Amino acid sequence: MSRPSDSVRLVGLRARGRHGCLPAERELGQEFVVDVTLFLDTAPAAAGDDLTKTVDYGALAVRLVETVEGEPVNLIETLADRLAALCLSYDRVDEVEVSVHKPAAPIPLPFDDVVVTVRRGRA
Repeated sequence: MSRPSDSVRLVGLRARGRHGCLPAERELGQEFVVDVTLFLDTAPAAAGDDLTKTVDYGALAVRLVETVEGEPVNLIETLADRLAALCLSYDRVDEVEVSVHKPAAPIPLPFDDVVVTVRRGRA
């Protein structure tokens, strides 16, 4: 199946999580920022002006935040994979790209951000 040319993006979603390998990261937690691009055919939704024929990004945002705030993992790669799987649980989504930002990563040097991006599609 070719990737649809339509997309819905959710950018800069913020949530507090306890992800990381260090004990302090698990104990104190920190802010994570999530960007999601859903690839899907939006034509049916647009034709009927019908929310049920697309992805309700407000409801998706709530579920993404619940995942970030939920069970801790060591790696943001794992978190990104979980978020991608969540997005693909929506039948209308053919492919997804998820970026997880960890701007307060424990790096002892000046830096702006750490970002892991994964792209997943239907098998």
